[in-house]
Amino acid sequence: MEYTFSDKISSLQPSVIREILKFTSEPGMISFAAGNPAPEAFPVEDVRRLTQEILENTPILALQYSVTEGYPPLREALSAMAKKRYGAGRDFDQLLVVSGAQQGIDLAARVLLNEGDTVICEDPSFIGSLNAFRSYNAKLAGVPMDGDGMNIDALEKTLRENPKAKFIYTIPNFQNPSGITMSLQKRKEVYRLARQYGVLILEDNPYGELRWAGEDVPAIKSLDEDGIVIYCGSFSKVLSPGVRVGYVVAPAPIVAKMTVAKQCNDVHTTILSQLICHRFITECDLDGHIAGLRKIYAKKSALMMEHMDREFSKNVSHTVPEGGLFLWCTLPQGSDMMGFCRTAVEQKVAVVPGSAFTPDESVPSYSFRMNFSTPTDEQIVEGVRKLGRLTHEMFD
Repeated sequence: MEYTFSDKISSLQPSVIREILKFTSEPGMISFAAGNPAPEAFPVEDVRRLTQEILENTPILALQYSVTEGYPPLREALSAMAKKRYGAGRDFDQLLVVSGAQQGIDLAARVLLNEGDTVICEDPSFIGSLNAFRSYNAKLAGVPMDGDGMNIDALEKTLRENPKAKFIYTIPNFQNPSGITMSLQKRKEVYRLARQYGVLILEDNPYGELRWAGEDVPAIKSLDEDGIVIYCGSFSKVLSPGVRVGYVVAPAPIVAKMTVAKQCNDVHTTILSQLICHRFITECDLDGHIAGLRKIYAKKSALMMEHMDREFSKNVSHTVPEGGLFLWCTLPQGSDMMGFCRTAVEQKVAVVPGSAFTPDESVPSYSFRMNFSTPTDEQIVEGVRKLGRLTHEMFD
């Protein structure tokens, strides 16, 4: 039988990241292509104990249907945490628990975008969000990145040229894939322009707690006096991606529509996961756990950058992030980036081609993404050595 798919889905291609990850199961493959937390970052004993206690003491609560908005004690704890840690949440806002921040991004797109509307996003940007926007037949308008976030002149030009823009999508902290953090001045400018041009801001902050250098920068949501910022947070990089718990803080009318959309999607986020998250943030040493994560990633990132600076051709540059999980490497203009990535895989090292993160897929990319959280220290050293040799062969 010949199958006909919807217009919204037929044009979507498999995630380049997921396709490359297929190679990571090959014997001897060193993967810098994932975005997973480090294996040693999981609070396994706490989660095991909390799960056992929940299933012993409140099994029906954990196994029964629940309300779409989220487990009420968790919503209350998250609202307090978002205000205290990020300044996120005003009287006009509400909080919705979602099945990972990815669902929050998708629900925002679902309730806001009509076919042909424009989403303004950073270039490069996270492939999962770009594909979510594409699935609603939205037009993507990329804004180039400076070392401290979106180029503001380019952003304003893009806003002028796209009167049907619905929102600006940004990952201001340790951006995926670039690792760049948006400065406070640029956050203020992005907010000012959004207000001036009558568009919303979708602020995605999955990595904000993973800062090991520099000073914290206030969330864009903390500036929101006009009800124009939708803030997405997540437990994926702090507790566990497998629990699939995230949250959205946004103006009440937007949350109300997202709640209806979520009812059509999955009814509610897994209640057992919500119970684990609630007890973890209210009963365990959250600050101590986060401090431990920062030490892990500070060490692994420093190791990777030290060896890249030693092994890579001087014609290949990389970002120097202050947190998060990623580095962004750029080859000389005109280089065969895909050829480099394919050859790297042949030599048992996997990286993600920069073309996976471009809003305009017709524009060539000369960059690739490196992840330092997943590989072991030994794999970082060996993998960077192999890539370094390849950079000298191809770009010196």
